[in-house]
Amino acid sequence: MALPAPSPIHLLRSHSSAVSTLSISTDNERIYSGDTAGQVIVTSTRSLRPLASWKAHTDSLLGIEEWGSQIITHGRDNKLHVWARPEESASIRQEPATLSDLSTPTTCYTMDVNALNYCRFSLLTLAGASAQEGLLAVPNLVESALADIWSLPSCQRLHAAIGDPLDTSATTFSDGRSGSKSGIIMSMHLFYSALSAPSSSTSARELHLLCAYEDGSVVLRKRTARETKQTIEGRGWEVVWKSKLHVESVMAMAVSSDCTLALTVSADHLVGRYDLMKTQEASESTPAGTAFKTKHAGNGAVAIRSDGRVCAIGGWDGKVRLYSTKTLKLLGTLVHHKQGCQTVTFASHIDHVPLCGDLKEDDSSTDEDEFTVEEKHTRGRWLIAGSTDAKVSIWALMDFEKTST
Repeated sequence: MALPAPSPIHLLRSHSSAVSTLSISTDNERIYSGDTAGQVIVTSTRSLRPLASWKAHTDSLLGIEEWGSQIITHGRDNKLHVWARPEESASIRQEPATLSDLSTPTTCYTMDVNALNYCRFSLLTLAGASAQEGLLAVPNLVESALADIWSLPSCQRLHAAIGDPLDTSATTFSDGRSGSKSGIIMSMHLFYSALSAPSSSTSARELHLLCAYEDGSVVLRKRTARETKQTIEGRGWEVVWKSKLHVESVMAMAVSSDCTLALTVSADHLVGRYDLMKTQEASESTPAGTAFKTKHAGNGAVAIRSDGRVCAIGGWDGKVRLYSTKTLKLLGTLVHHKQGCQTVTFASHIDHVPLCGDLKEDDSSTDEDEFTVEEKHTRGRWLIAGSTDAKVSIWALMDFEKTST
């Protein structure tokens, strides 16, 4: 039986346009929100006051993410910017600041990208390097059905046009548009396989790219080329498995922190769950994807809590529904927004350590001893949702220790 719905504990009204993307820093100190006008706002979770607000793009925000001492923003204006993260000063924490009083972060560098897809970037931080380095997956600059992987901060393309060359033959969609059979990439996630031990060196682990497509399919690929070899036209990559559960385009995809499972949502009433541990041989006898029927069609956002137990799905009806990730049993419904919910994100669950990727730097400049252990646990249970009503809602959830199993 679903639990009664709580009310949001906080509402952020800093945006004047529809909120299109959200994220939170790994230390749960800063909320990042972007809207359809290109505005980005950084909000302190301590004071709930803005730390920075600026027009990062000339079109809608697709994605935003804190990366150590930097911020990555990705817009529909075909630009990806890397900014220096502004520090939270004591004066901002203690006294209210208007958005116009806040300084604009400094641009570190910019990349030209293909934003036709409405598909945000996927960032994989590399550990063990002398300086901050990462891999960035984005749609191919020319063909939106293919993917590219770039090295940061060098902005060097390592792998070009990842995808099935045979699948780029033209087909006509219902709206008359021509494209590949699978259509354009709608969502992607770059990660190292959890099949490898976390202590393995980077070169010993398999790099995987999970892509969700316009035709409702999801494809997992792995790199077969050696670590340092650059690849073009999809060479050096092979398909692990393909799964098609949705009849409509995949609207959003989320991958668990340990990179063992993924979830997809669409305009239909299905939730797709995929086993990222499934090998190529095992997928031939048992499908990697399983479709779960829900009572609610029209979903545009999905997130998985960092402990992997609970997922949140944002609906076009403005409601956020919580499900058990294991059983897809409905745990509760969060009702506040009157317009569509376009983005949801969980705070990092307390005591959780990522396994599949690499730990991101925690270079928060705030004093950790200002919070009690209980306050840190409470903040670790936050769920944040953004809507076309231009508001960001913050919810404090229960633990779901028993109900999510």
